[in-house]
Amino acid sequence: MNFYSFFSGIYKKSAQKMSAECFDFIKKGDKILDFGCGSAIVTQTFKDCFKADILGVDVEDQRIFPIPFKIIGDMEKEKLPFNDLSFDVVLISYVLHHTKNPKAVLKEIQRVAKRIIIYEDLPQGLFSKIRCWFHEVGYITFFQKTNYQFSFKTEKEWKQLFDELGLKIIAEKRATNIFEIIDPGYKIIFVLERI
Repeated sequence: MNFYSFFSGIYKKSAQKMSAECFDFIKKGDKILDFGCGSAIVTQTFKDCFKADILGVDVEDQRIFPIPFKIIGDMEKEKLPFNDLSFDVVLISYVLHHTKNPKAVLKEIQRVAKRIIIYEDLPQGLFSKIRCWFHEVGYITFFQKTNYQFSFKTEKEWKQLFDELGLKIIAEKRATNIFEIIDPGYKIIFVLERI
């Protein structure tokens, strides 16, 4: 049994909260790309909730649900294997802080997406900074096992990056968390479209 299987119930509850937060931004039957889908728990939940035509992509296969899936290469150097505007929505849930160059990754996602929904942890405030640090150390220790530095950004830094890419924020709100009391990190949802 792997990590994701063991904690799948917790992840499923979080994924259900995420899908509820996205009701205003995703239509039934939308074509969705889950970028950096990991275990595919979120992917499966969104597929069920929105009756979506959904595809997960990641650099390796860690799925515990048999959703449609493709392995992708280094997004900072390679293009996604999809035509322009192939997806109604690209969902990026807690992935961009794992990239060295989120601007390059978002530029390519912008090419294939009509709308982008981003969930991110923000290192704003003492508890959130500590939580981001623990996330980085834990991930490196148990999963990645490298000295790679994450790229957590503040809300202001994300907004500056979106502006540079010509992405318009059509919605922004604080993301909820089923563990608010023990996980006080600041989480945010950005919903973006091209200008």
